Amino acid sequence: MSTKCRYAGGMSEVSEVDESEWELFSAFATMYTELMREFDRRLQRDAGISQGDYGVMLTLFRAPDRRLRPGALGEALGWEKSRLSHQLTRMAARGLVERVECDTDGRGTWVLLTRDGRRALLGSMRDHAAAIRTLFLDVLEPHEKRAIADASARVLERLNEPAALRAG
Repeated sequence: MSTKCRYAGGMSEVSEVDESEWELFSAFATMYTELMREFDRRLQRDAGISQGDYGVMLTLFRAPDRRLRPGALGEALGWEKSRLSHQLTRMAARGLVERVECDTDGRGTWVLLTRDGRRALLGSMRDHAAAIRTLFLDVLEPHEKRAIADASARVLERLNEPAALRAG
């Protein structure tokens, strides 16, 4: 049975996704969702932090002076302002990050990784890296890793194209 799904790709163009392509996309999306769910479960169990906590702390850890303005942090994470605000409030209550006034802009703030946040991040990194290796990297052959890296780069390039180019 040949099933085709139609999706509007532009005003006058309709793209078709055949059954095998739909199965490929569905398998990829399911794998990604389940992998992220397992990473989150392990971070919670082993370090008492969520993937959201981990992402915020890792981004701050890599930043100059271990701090960023909220807008830059949100941009780096790809998060909406409200999601970041709620996440930072929860993390600040647990002592993982703190917000401080910006010394050059009285209206602005910095988000800083605290000493406890740095400790929590560093304590979780080895286990998280081991989970990435065990659940993802070790399952793939070298040529599959290259193919995934190449495909990911092309998809990201497409997503970063101006909308007018993607529609055409």
